[in-house]
Amino acid sequence: MIEIFNHKYPFPKILTWGFLTIIFIGTILLSLPIATRSGHSCDFMTAIFTSTSATCVTGLTLVTTATYWSFFGQIVIMILMEVGGLGFMTFAVMMSLLIHQRMRMSTRLLTQEALNLEHLSQLNVVNLIIRLSIIIQIAGMGLLFIDFYPRYGLKKGLWFSIFHSISAFCNAGFDLTGNSLEDYANDPYMLTIMASLIIAGSFGFLVWQDLLRYPKRHRLSLHTHLVLRTGVVLFLISLVVYFLTEHNLSQFSGELSYPKRLINTVFMAITPRTAGLITVPYTKLSAAGISTTIILMFIGGAPGSTAGGIKTTTIGLLTLQSIATLRGQRETTFAHRRFTDKNVFRALTLLFVAFAILMVAILILVETQALPPHDSLTYVTFEATAAFGTTGISLGITPSLNFVGKIVIMFLMFIGRVGIYTVMYSILNAQPKQREYKYPKEGVLIG
Repeated sequence: MIEIFNHKYPFPKILTWGFLTIIFIGTILLSLPIATRSGHSCDFMTAIFTSTSATCVTGLTLVTTATYWSFFGQIVIMILMEVGGLGFMTFAVMMSLLIHQRMRMSTRLLTQEALNLEHLSQLNVVNLIIRLSIIIQIAGMGLLFIDFYPRYGLKKGLWFSIFHSISAFCNAGFDLTGNSLEDYANDPYMLTIMASLIIAGSFGFLVWQDLLRYPKRHRLSLHTHLVLRTGVVLFLISLVVYFLTEHNLSQFSGELSYPKRLINTVFMAITPRTAGLITVPYTKLSAAGISTTIILMFIGGAPGSTAGGIKTTTIGLLTLQSIATLRGQRETTFAHRRFTDKNVFRALTLLFVAFAILMVAILILVETQALPPHDSLTYVTFEATAAFGTTGISLGITPSLNFVGKIVIMFLMFIGRVGIYTVMYSILNAQPKQREYKYPKEGVLIG
């Protein structure tokens, strides 16, 4: 806990209020007349929705970023994406390092909470986050500039390179083209660079730290093993499912050659894991393809990354736990290690609460929104999951949301980025208390 003005505040509450403060500042800046192309102040809901979406690196928008916001407004959105993607505590630590100021213990503990670190000894990952983020994003800018420069010239090409490199790495889903990456479906080079940036951002910085240290240590942590293997399995499964359900995007055979449709299918298997950038309209996908996308958005990326969702480690751990239970095994093992009971209980709780929040949100949206007459539940489920998974892919109902719908979607984006545990602990003001007594155990029938 941190003491502010003689009041003690738990770390989750400080993190929650920290993100809310960033969203509030972004809202004020986007409300200025200079932030819009028209030169008139936008309405409050548009400003706060855009600020929330950018800070929570989602990409759902009420207006078109490319045509509605001015250069100043786009810069504000870009900064919000960067701060939201890497975490505001990362920038606080960066400022401390720049002025060579020693971090207080309270700041170190808060940073540990913000980055989902288990031990204070892992705080050296902050240096890695800063350096690696700068290197990857600058490299991405340079590679994207090769493609953007011939299209748009020096100034516009450079700006597009900077904005889209940050958007892809932070898995934010914002674009300056007006239709995401649909204009680049025939550009394998662009899709390869963007996909690489998305993967780099969704890996998780502890995984990057492990991989960079591997040549010297010759071992990987259990966390890294689980993230990498689960990520590969999810990618291969989603690639096969998309290939079968969409017949390698045969509905676009008149626009794309077979090899380019294959590349777009690969990109489609990557982007629902919270990136939000698309190359084909999702309204043209089959019901099976849309269902697969919903599942991938719900899962998300790795913990400690720029991605959202319930995270790959959660689904990986629970899958292994389920397999072990069905085999009659009492303990779950993986990569010659055992998972702790705390890990299993936390994963189960996270999955249950995520489902509960989404079901309530979907119910509210179905009851309050003017929806398409056909497949209205699909549209709402897709939109709610995209917000919770901070993915930003939409079937097109975002601009038509009413006041209640916008509030629900903003809440889902916020809780998806900040984290269920952090937000719930803040709301419930949870503080662990150890009872001095224990009740007797008794079993119940399950299944």
